[in-house]
Amino acid sequence: MLEGRVFNFSSGPSMLPEPVLLKAQQELLAYPGAGASVMEISHRSKIFDEIIENAKNYIKKLLNMSDNYKIIFTPGGATMQFSMLAINFLNGASADYINTGSWASKAMSEGKKHGTVREIWSGKSENYVRMPDSSELKISDEAKYVHFTSNETIQGIEFFNEPDIGDKLLFCDASSDFLSRPIDITKYALLYAGAQKNVGPSGIAVVIIREDLLSLVPEKLPSLLDYRLMVENNSLYNTPSTWSIYIVGLVVKWLYEDIGGLYKIEELNKKKSELLYKVIDENNGFYIGHAQKNSRSRMNITFRLPDETLEKEFISKASAEGLTELKGHRSVGGCRASIYNAMPYEGCEALAQFMKEFVRTHG
Repeated sequence: MLEGRVFNFSSGPSMLPEPVLLKAQQELLAYPGAGASVMEISHRSKIFDEIIENAKNYIKKLLNMSDNYKIIFTPGGATMQFSMLAINFLNGASADYINTGSWASKAMSEGKKHGTVREIWSGKSENYVRMPDSSELKISDEAKYVHFTSNETIQGIEFFNEPDIGDKLLFCDASSDFLSRPIDITKYALLYAGAQKNVGPSGIAVVIIREDLLSLVPEKLPSLLDYRLMVENNSLYNTPSTWSIYIVGLVVKWLYEDIGGLYKIEELNKKKSELLYKVIDENNGFYIGHAQKNSRSRMNITFRLPDETLEKEFISKASAEGLTELKGHRSVGGCRASIYNAMPYEGCEALAQFMKEFVRTHG
């Protein structure tokens, strides 16, 4: 770690890879060939064309994506996508949603404003401690698409296999595990992710859409909510967040060239999460994990301590040791360690050691 930096376990905006930050620092004042910062150059310049194409091409390489999928960068993060996909494809009809937690619930709420949303499974009665098995899903014949959230950031549960939905269109909010492991992109009709967890800074979402869906987009939508228009204009219908797209390009290049791709980052993410879950399991009763073991997220490790006073002390003392942002989401409390792609193994080692010492002195 660079001197003065902490291990930041925030759920987002989250850590960025140090090589990316150093590269951005090097190019901050004058991007090569531009004589100005990326934040100062025109989004319609040849230089920015190269920047956005670079970002898209590395995402395509990482996902082994064919040309019948299109990549766009949109404002508003994943929250805007909850509405945008419903405006484009629900449009008064019916869709099926899998309710796995806080973010899936928000997606459903937005969908209901634009058509009939059918909840085909809910983990609410179990306090969102697991993901469903495909056999539990009751897909409706009239559904235009099925929507799921691959990782629930707040509850700390994750799908490791896509739900089996037959020949229906599969839409996915992959905000908190995007590019953290290999997936078969051909199973998805539309996949989107807020950038600020695994692939960049806040301010944009990465959207991957199968080209044939564009023919389903109705006419006369608001311009920035029209997938077809955004694809046709290569995300440049208006001035996008140029700096965010530039950083995404650096992150996905780092993933592909420095890390070695999604199989390599999956190995590292497994190793990091297993280290922390081992401490929780070995001290069961002091650390109380939220998720059932077969649904435990590799990205967001959620747990409680015996009481809130201990939790506050744990978070405070961890922060003093350079282990920051361990407070759980305000809606559920407890503790949460978000260990996205950029969190180094050393950060998880440091947290695991702190957790062991905290048990020793407070258990």
